[in-house]
Amino acid sequence: MNRKDFLASMMIAGVSLPALAATKKEDPVAISIPPYLKKGDTIGITAPAGYIMAEEILPALKVIESWGYKIKLGETIGKRDFTFAGTDDERVADFQQMLDDKSIKAVMCARGGYGAVRIIDRLQWNLFKRNPKWIIGFSDITVFHSHLGSTVGIASIHSKMCNSFPDDWDMAELLQKETIESIQQALCGTKMSYTSPVNIFNRNGTGEGVLIGGNLKTLESLAGSASDIQTADKILFVEDTGEYMYSIDRMFWFLKRTGKLSKLRGLIIGGFRVKVDEGDDDFGKALQDVVLEKVKEYKYPVCFEFPVGHQRNNYALKCGALHRLSVTSDSSTLVEL
Repeated sequence: MNRKDFLASMMIAGVSLPALAATKKEDPVAISIPPYLKKGDTIGITAPAGYIMAEEILPALKVIESWGYKIKLGETIGKRDFTFAGTDDERVADFQQMLDDKSIKAVMCARGGYGAVRIIDRLQWNLFKRNPKWIIGFSDITVFHSHLGSTVGIASIHSKMCNSFPDDWDMAELLQKETIESIQQALCGTKMSYTSPVNIFNRNGTGEGVLIGGNLKTLESLAGSASDIQTADKILFVEDTGEYMYSIDRMFWFLKRTGKLSKLRGLIIGGFRVKVDEGDDDFGKALQDVVLEKVKEYKYPVCFEFPVGHQRNNYALKCGALHRLSVTSDSSTLVEL
């Protein structure tokens, strides 16, 4: 049966054609860059996933205000519904208000945890598309980064959140300050550029493409949905924490078997805090072995130990912006173009 006859038979049978088409990914979405911030602009702070108390974000508020920005706190700050920052309804309403409020120029998620996937399909993006703004965060906030890149078409900032700001800025170590300051640099329009030390497992080369990625386990959980990442001609970065090596191996097999590794322009491996196997359950492969096994047939550059992830050296990255990854025998450099 040809396609035309098949579609006709489905219509006669009363099958919903849009539902059939929903599993097919459309052409890549064009990504727009939101306006950069200037002093006096307002940053909204909300908790779309795990709960956080108001006093816990006070250090972040102090630093953000020192940058010259105003702050608008969402209703979910200080709320708690078990592990969540309020009920799903409350978190949807708070995040939607942040998206729709024209006076808010960026939305910083107070923390990650779990919960973004529970609300992502209830959010309306029409007003946001007409008045785009930066959404900031990482870990569980990968849900938003991936959805923005694959469906909405707006760039975002993968970075630390309010719960990562030091209690005492003056006493904080330089690395912690630099990672926090990279958020401000990204917000004000600085072209981001990072260099990581050479790693013997790196694969040399140069590639240019739109930067996408985030928490690997979260990306895996989005497969087949409207938020699923589109990787063709992109530079992909991934990181994770608290996973056993066999689970990481399974996630990279997911990337390979779904074709998400085949057409990349570059692959960046950030921080991976691996759970230690006990007794006779040692997986027998290191992270580098797991990754290189999956990409051995491809030719793009691969960089290990990049400063992104659940670690102190977690710098701000602009998801959806064009970058160049250069991996040489001396270092690895990621530059926003």
